[in-house]
Amino acid sequence: MTEEERIFAGRLFDARSKELRDLKHTAHVLCQKFNALDEYDEGRLPIIKEFIGTIGENYYFQGPIQFNYGCHTFIGKNFFANFNTTIMDDGRIFIGDNVMFGPNVSLMATSHPLIPKERTAMHYEDGHVSMSEYAEEIHIGNNVWLACNVVVLGGMHIGDNAVIGAGSVVTKDVPADFLAFGNPCRPVRRITEKDSKLDLL
Repeated sequence: MTEEERIFAGRLFDARSKELRDLKHTAHVLCQKFNALDEYDEGRLPIIKEFIGTIGENYYFQGPIQFNYGCHTFIGKNFFANFNTTIMDDGRIFIGDNVMFGPNVSLMATSHPLIPKERTAMHYEDGHVSMSEYAEEIHIGNNVWLACNVVVLGGMHIGDNAVIGAGSVVTKDVPADFLAFGNPCRPVRRITEKDSKLDLL
């Protein structure tokens, strides 16, 4: 079993293995390239397609960005991300259509064991000891808005049309059509037509 296969099987894995370092290095180099370019440079946005798993039509990243793998992230159409998007996609991350990220949003699909000895339980023939990790997928539905400074932990599902308020840390699933916020993030109320701002048009 490869280290990447261990990730997807829900097993502990060695993030410093050459196999995974090589996968991550591609995304890291391309993120550096993206971040170095002016936002009006026509060659900037296409860089995303060089390392992302998939992404739909009409997307924008303000930058700077940092993906850990990139190839483990799958994004729908009409995606927008503001400044300082961080995506730790050790586990797969699935993002629907018409999703918006505010500044400083972090998706953290990776973790370490809580028991100290388990964090150093992986020993290899070449003598190195891994700082063990494991990863759970993140699923974000369609028409979701994550406001500024939101952190989403691995294993979380955020339903269609949900809004996550600024500064929230998502540690439990959020149902569709709900406004949720807080640390830890909790569903506060259902979003209704009373929230409409069409009168501001």
